[in-house]
Amino acid sequence: MRHLCWALVLGAGVLAALPVQARPRDEALSGAFRCAVIADSRAWLDCYYGAVQPVRAALKLPPALVGQIKLAMAPPGGGAPRDEAVRDDVMAGAATCNRVAGDRPWLDCYYAAAMPMRSTLGLSTPAQGPAKFAPQPPAPPVMAYAPPPPAKPAGPPPMPRSTGLFNGMFNNIKPVVRNMPMQSVTFDGNGAFTVTLSDGEVWTQGPEDEVYHPARWRDPGPNMLVTIAPDAMHTFTLTVAGENRIYKVKRIR
Repeated sequence: MRHLCWALVLGAGVLAALPVQARPRDEALSGAFRCAVIADSRAWLDCYYGAVQPVRAALKLPPALVGQIKLAMAPPGGGAPRDEAVRDDVMAGAATCNRVAGDRPWLDCYYAAAMPMRSTLGLSTPAQGPAKFAPQPPAPPVMAYAPPPPAKPAGPPPMPRSTGLFNGMFNNIKPVVRNMPMQSVTFDGNGAFTVTLSDGEVWTQGPEDEVYHPARWRDPGPNMLVTIAPDAMHTFTLTVAGENRIYKVKRIR
């Protein structure tokens, strides 16, 4: 549980520095951390979805399911939590969503972070970009959604512009790619990866970054959602939903 412990310490420090009235996303993340006492992984996932109700309310979206909200308000303890490593991955991914500007994109990021647990439980996972997660009455109650039909790209978008020297160090920069499916990936002799995204963009790992941040993707493909953001020193960083790793990359196409 090392990732979760680290996230709890970081989350506690951030919440302590906030004013008395926290942002809806901070309330949601705090509620998700409280779900850790639940032993059953399916119930834990329902609690995780119920915890995001403050953000759904702020965005005037339909509420989460009643059972999920009740779980988040009073998580039942007892027994040893299952799938702790997967829970750690989900919470680490949710914690990184705070870098996203805007509550609606943050909500998409938060739901995308739950993909490792959905996969572990054998639930449906999206093959395309962030889903809308409108609550439905499934049995047993768990969020359900249908991914949008794949779009036919007309070609990759223009190359991104270089940002300021210190951008990303003291301010949040809007990502140039957010939760885009990975189409394919190759590795060179040194282990550096080259990723092709669903819109045709091609990004390659920076020199020597493969030594310090080797990619260990077991099943790269469209179920892996990629986010790329400008960083300091005119560089870009790549993250994959459900991972707690940051890679230095540059676009080559």
